[in-house]
Amino acid sequence: MRAWNRTKLLWGYLRGKSRLGALPVEYIVETTAKCNIYCPMCPRETHPQPKEDMDEPVFEALLNQAGSTAEHMMLIGLGEPLLDPRIFDRIGLCRRHGVSTLISTNGTLLDEQAAARLLATPLEHITLSFDGYNKETFEFYRKGAKFERVRDNFVRFCRMKHERGSKMQVVVQMVRMDGNRHEVDAFTQFWRAVPGVDQIRVKEDETNLMRPEAGHASGEWQHPCHYLWRGPLYVKHNGDVYPCCQSYMLDGAPVGNVGAQKLLQIFDGEEMRRMRRLHVEGKAGEIDICSRCCTTIPHPLLVAGSLLMNGRTVRAWLPVVERLVYLAKLPAGWLKPPRA
Repeated sequence: MRAWNRTKLLWGYLRGKSRLGALPVEYIVETTAKCNIYCPMCPRETHPQPKEDMDEPVFEALLNQAGSTAEHMMLIGLGEPLLDPRIFDRIGLCRRHGVSTLISTNGTLLDEQAAARLLATPLEHITLSFDGYNKETFEFYRKGAKFERVRDNFVRFCRMKHERGSKMQVVVQMVRMDGNRHEVDAFTQFWRAVPGVDQIRVKEDETNLMRPEAGHASGEWQHPCHYLWRGPLYVKHNGDVYPCCQSYMLDGAPVGNVGAQKLLQIFDGEEMRRMRRLHVEGKAGEIDICSRCCTTIPHPLLVAGSLLMNGRTVRAWLPVVERLVYLAKLPAGWLKPPRA
């Protein structure tokens, strides 16, 4: 079922079809809108969030509809996953549907007990967000978090993972911004020496809060955006569905609600088809949210490759491809960043 679903998405992408008759391979599922720190580059700064978790019926409705075709769910959003009291159960439920899972954590709650509990789940990927090598830099970007506490939580988690022989993929991630780009080498060197770290990811800032003029100009849309075909589709904690995480953050309207409509009706709905047509026609810049989007657009060969492989494999290879491009080992055109 999953391979056939991927085949239909690949055919639809290569042929520029607006109606796909398939569902995304990846989802971003915001199981909680609660967070305990403040970050200047986070959309929470401009989009205040309620202190609410995703209701269980909404989560179950999503899995019941997507469980046979989804390959990977990122249980993240504008909240800290470890503030969701049901996060461990949700990871297990995804596994029972054959869906791999990822969470990204700010580390403030990842004490030894939480680490042990998380390592006992079938979670396949975890991103440890650590946006700075020095205390001053880190605490500027992660307001409310203590540098030493988060660093020690992450180091302990990685060592526990290593000692237990866990196969969970651990990625330590820095979002590269003006105030921390000079620390990339030191950041990489430090985390490379920590047992249990599988990958170090230095990614570009994909929000425009600190770069208001960033985005893709009309003439820069050489390729259609992969999000509209393969996902990840973004599901807010209240069940509202958006074409991608950026569309919500750029004040786009939801294209449906998973608690009120069939997922296939949403993904192949009128607005999704309209956006796909404009992208195929090279007119994506006419879509307001797309013109202001800061997401890097991959070359069609990379998108096609991502649909030939299982979603969990794609997620594992993503940091490697990014690093090869940034190190000029692959042509820069393979990942098209927005204008600064």
